[in-house]
Amino acid sequence: MSPHDVFSDLVGQDEPVETLRRAAAAAARVVVGDTAGGAAMTHAWIFTGPPGSGRSLAARAFAAALECQREGQGCGECHGCRTVLGRTHADVRFVVPEGLSIGVGEMRALVLRAATAPSGGRWQVVVIEDADRLTEAAGNALLKAIEEPPPRTVFLLCTPSTHPDDISVTIRSRCRVVALRQPPADAVAAALIARDGMAADTAAWAAAAAQGDITRARLLAADPEARSRRDAVLAVPKRLTGVGACFDVAAGMVAAAKSEAATSVVDSDASERSALEQALGAGGTGRGATGAMRGAAGQIKDLERRQKSRSTRTQRDVLDRQLVDLAGFYRDVLVTALRAPVAVVHGDVAPQSEAASRKWSPESTLRRLEAVLACRESINLNVKPEIAVETMMLNLWKG
Repeated sequence: MSPHDVFSDLVGQDEPVETLRRAAAAAARVVVGDTAGGAAMTHAWIFTGPPGSGRSLAARAFAAALECQREGQGCGECHGCRTVLGRTHADVRFVVPEGLSIGVGEMRALVLRAATAPSGGRWQVVVIEDADRLTEAAGNALLKAIEEPPPRTVFLLCTPSTHPDDISVTIRSRCRVVALRQPPADAVAAALIARDGMAADTAAWAAAAAQGDITRARLLAADPEARSRRDAVLAVPKRLTGVGACFDVAAGMVAAAKSEAATSVVDSDASERSALEQALGAGGTGRGATGAMRGAAGQIKDLERRQKSRSTRTQRDVLDRQLVDLAGFYRDVLVTALRAPVAVVHGDVAPQSEAASRKWSPESTLRRLEAVLACRESINLNVKPEIAVETMMLNLWKG
């Protein structure tokens, strides 16, 4: 197997990768009518694991292996693998929630389309990223499809866990679970050195700072703006000098998340609107074109609503990443205070975490860490980010 096959970025996941390789090989045999060993393959999978473990990456790699033209090896080089990894394969659909949830209308349309025969002769694959955002009605629509699956359709669901808050018990009972873990920083660093040619010191720093997330490690190593945003988050603890400062820092953090989110969606928003307006006759002349545009106001308004929902979701995702970085700092303080035999996450700000470990008691540090985790949970439960972050900052200041 090539060291750069579709599973090569799943660092530190040897057992899950072996399970997926066996399943892809069995699926390839099913395609040619040989069901021997087919028990390794099933029609519905759930990928679980903490942030950075590579849930979506694993699902995409497995989808590529299922469409691989070299007997399901997941070579990473054939047309099937490359188009899946590039998200352009005709038989693979990626469901990525643009807003805060995945609705029943979208799910019914996907289920209907997934029931058709695969055009490439292999598999219809539906990859549902963030399946924990399915509405109850959408979950029910998906459940029906999983209970009565078309013969050559595979559903791949990504959720943080199999807890009922993340995925319904009934759906869970009909899926095979692939449990991923947060890969060790040294394994990620080794992969960055071997595959990206990254300098050893840069790879070690990026892998630790990204807390095992190889995609973010690459971003931190290559993008000065990403490093600057992280530096701003890690400067938060020393800026909390009073009540007023808490509110100022909270406002700054939320504003930074909104700004980054707005920048990330501006191009897609503009291209979507332009494409819709052209489809509706924008730029045409005469009474007919003018009337068509007036009648299209509802469609434009619906697009704006979906884009606003996507922007909100992106803001919350950016904010969550900031909170993960901040939690890492307080974890480092606790590790340093207790002289725990584990490496710190943010080695480049070790002097600050060491100073804080001398100033704060381990109990107060733990309360601060819990405040960050509580803020993440509040935002996940749709508490207004401004309120959740302000509450966290006050608790961080008080300790």
